[in-house]
Amino acid sequence: MDEIVLKWVTVLSGILTVIVCVSVFFFPDIHERAVLAAEQQKEVGGGNLIATTANPKAVVEQSKDLNAQLKITLPEGISKADVEIENDYVTQTIYIKFAGGVDDYFEQYAIKGSSDHIASMAYYKDKEEGVIALQLDQVYELKNRFKKGSLYLDFIDPHDIYDKVIVVDAGHGSHAAGAVKLGISEKSLNLAIVQQLKKLFDEDKRRIRVYYTRTSDTNPTLDQRVQLANKANADLFISVHNNSDATGNFTKVKGTQVMYSESDDAKLSSKKLAEICLKNVVDTTGSENRGLLKGDSIYIIRTSKVPVALIEVGFMTNYKELDLLNSTSYQKKAAEGIYNAINEAFQEGY
Repeated sequence: MDEIVLKWVTVLSGILTVIVCVSVFFFPDIHERAVLAAEQQKEVGGGNLIATTANPKAVVEQSKDLNAQLKITLPEGISKADVEIENDYVTQTIYIKFAGGVDDYFEQYAIKGSSDHIASMAYYKDKEEGVIALQLDQVYELKNRFKKGSLYLDFIDPHDIYDKVIVVDAGHGSHAAGAVKLGISEKSLNLAIVQQLKKLFDEDKRRIRVYYTRTSDTNPTLDQRVQLANKANADLFISVHNNSDATGNFTKVKGTQVMYSESDDAKLSSKKLAEICLKNVVDTTGSENRGLLKGDSIYIIRTSKVPVALIEVGFMTNYKELDLLNSTSYQKKAAEGIYNAINEAFQEGY
């Protein structure tokens, strides 16, 4: 008898396994949304999670009058002055924070509009605040207004506002220092160059939107970096790094290299962009031209859906070049070269 029961349990377990596997294969969207919900729960951190859903349609009351817009009813006693809105472009998450917090916002208050652009939702209480977290399906710019006790959010594609969209990545960060030579970390050099580049774009009056994977000592995941470019449908994706000899020892090897996606065979390809970047960085810094490298072994290159170039500005394992890379004047030259390369790429039609 026990043997028969055991056989039936084994058979049923096998059937369930097949059903789960088939469901994930044929309904990947269900699986993906479940993963998104789990990731969003981790984002809550120390907050007290009240509710989360990977099915926004169950929370948002659909309204044809609110196309690509949400109407979020504010809790009683909450005004515009009590509300803070944060658009985290790197994770494509909108945080709506309001003082006090309620026990369960989704149960007590209404959200109306369109949920088509929302992948998952969560509500949690963090200290003295209530927080609504909306994870979106792509990068959006926000337009908000307050009217009669409600917050209205418009989700706008960046390309509807700007002529060009760029994503700039400062490689490594936080505990991921990259190469470290004579107490100088690659993460710091990468960030310093990107900060100089940001100054140039901050002064640029053209309708160009630049999204940065980091502007401080943080460490977004590789997937977050490349998905920022993909989900912004960026015209260009530029990643800034610095090189070192494979042995880790100081050598005479120096100069600039740029990596590209070998699988990108478009007319305005990753390789062509890499050529433009290499030429311009070498021109402004005076560094040695060490050519292009195939880069599909690099995650952010092979998974990028937009033209990508990973610039290895210089070699940290060359004493002279390390001194240059660590100087503000050279960082400005490198940034100027990248800026010029982006402008040339736009002139070429990117």
